[in-house]
Formats: sequence, structure tokens, C-alpha cells
Amino acid sequence: MDFQAKLQELAERIRQNQHLVQTEQATKSAFIMPFLQILGYDVFNPVEVIPEFTADVGTKKGEKVDFAIMREGEPVMLLECKVCGSTLDAGKCSQLHRYFHTLPSAHIGILTNGIQYLFFTDLDKPNVMDQRPFMEFDILNPDKMLISELQKLTKTNWDMAATLSAAAELKYTRALKGVL
Repeated sequence: MDFQAKLQELAERIRQNQHLVQTEQATKSAFIMPFLQILGYDVFNPVEVIPEFTADVGTKKGEKVDFAIMREGEPVMLLECKVCGSTLDAGKCSQLHRYFHTLPSAHIGILTNGIQYLFFTDLDKPNVMDQRPFMEFDILNPDKMLISELQKLTKTNWDMAATLSAAAELKYTRALKGVL
């Protein structure tokens, strides 16, 4: 089954079951972990995906990001998860922002409720998460043009330089569309 078909299959499962998913943990298990699997990551292999990854911030110890995608022993992508159906607002972004700053090897931050995925990077200032996402992906209403961009984040297609270049292009294209 190809990438787009797997996304459609997960979207259908979400449509059928989202009313049953009422906690953050259920959201992670039912929607987010399958999404990571579609991206090609083995969610049960701690070499690839670490749940509850420690991202201590200053004097605040014990801070944990929900998932860290690992490459060569370093976190490269961070996911902060919220309960299905919750809004993804600025307050929820601040938590991811703090984690992002403490882990310099991470250049992609994702805030998600299992349906909407907001993708951030550090284009404006190195090691500081941008205020606005470079990509917003809604699994129930996918923008077909973003599916190819999403594929750049898969395990087999991972290329940080290409991902950051695509992120910059998406960011500026989005800004231009906003002006027009």
C-alpha cells in the first residue's frame, strides 16, 4: 500500500473512532503512533522513537516531550501531543517551544492532536522554534500538495538539509498567500 493510501486508511479509522478517544494517551496510541508508523518509524524501537523523552528546561527538571524521533542517537524531531479534538493554540506551542530550545539536534517540532499536525522548525533563529508553523497538515482534510512534503519526513526519505529547504519554501509561500 502506498503512502497516500495508508494516510487515507488512518483518516477513515480516525473518523470512525474519534468519539471514543477522550484522553491524551488514547490519542497517542490510536492516532499518533499509527501516523509515525506510516512515516516509517518503528514506534516500539527506542533507537528510532523514544516516548516521554527528557527535555529539561533550566531549573525545571523532569520536563518530557511526548515523542522524540532519533537519528544516530540524537533527537531530530519532537512531537508534543494533545488530546484528540483539542485546539492547537499558542499556549500549547509554548511547551513545544521550550523543549525545542533545550535539544539543539532537533530541527523539527510537531504539535498535534492526532488529527491536525503543526510542523515547526528554526528558520528565523537557530535552535529557537519559529512562532508559526511552516506546514499544517489535517489528516481528515489533507491538502494533496502537502502529502509530498510530508513524505520528506519519512524515515527512508529523511534529509535534514532538504527538509529545511522545503520548510523555508513552504513558509514563504504561505506568507505570500496570506498577503495576496
